[in-house]
Amino acid sequence: MTSVRKNPTSFKVFVQDLDEKLAKHFSNMPTLAIDTEAMGLIHGRDRLCLVQICDEKDNVACVKIKQGQTKAPLLKALMENPSNEKVFHFARFDVAALKSNLDIEVNPIFCTKIASKLGRTYTPRHGLKELVLELTGIELDKQAQCSDWGESESLSEKQLEYAANDVRYLIQAKIKLTNMLKREKRWELAQECFKCIPTICELDRLRFNNIFEH
Repeated sequence: MTSVRKNPTSFKVFVQDLDEKLAKHFSNMPTLAIDTEAMGLIHGRDRLCLVQICDEKDNVACVKIKQGQTKAPLLKALMENPSNEKVFHFARFDVAALKSNLDIEVNPIFCTKIASKLGRTYTPRHGLKELVLELTGIELDKQAQCSDWGESESLSEKQLEYAANDVRYLIQAKIKLTNMLKREKRWELAQECFKCIPTICELDRLRFNNIFEH
């Protein structure tokens, strides 16, 4: 039976950057789940509005990014810390958004969408909602997905709950996907794919499309 969790246990909201206490806490965590919300999908046109972080203990932080903001020093230090693995779903978008807006070069990276496509070859359904439902039994509410994230000072409770829930189950999914990939002898291939993500993101940012095609 599927359990439905509508609200996150708790989450903290920050403006422009994390505070030092939470940044230090997150820096000591081996694995962090990360997601972002933006005004759209085109880097350079559609600005970054929110960055969400969750650790293995279900501590969630939502960082509001103001219009015109180009720096978030504590967030940058955390995202570039090689001691923390950053887990994304479709890292290709989030990593490029963080680079384009805040000059953050995320490292190291685990992408649950890539892992799902390599491991869950029995299904064509690799969206976050379907992935989380199968691997954790949690049904995500995606109603706030297509909403205006630009009003950073007045994001609704529903928007923030949606954003927080998008990172809360990524680490659980990552663990199960890792086991699946190792079982199917595709773990090394997945790791090589993760290493390529920053290069692919840079190609996206520079608007190079389909360069590997004939």
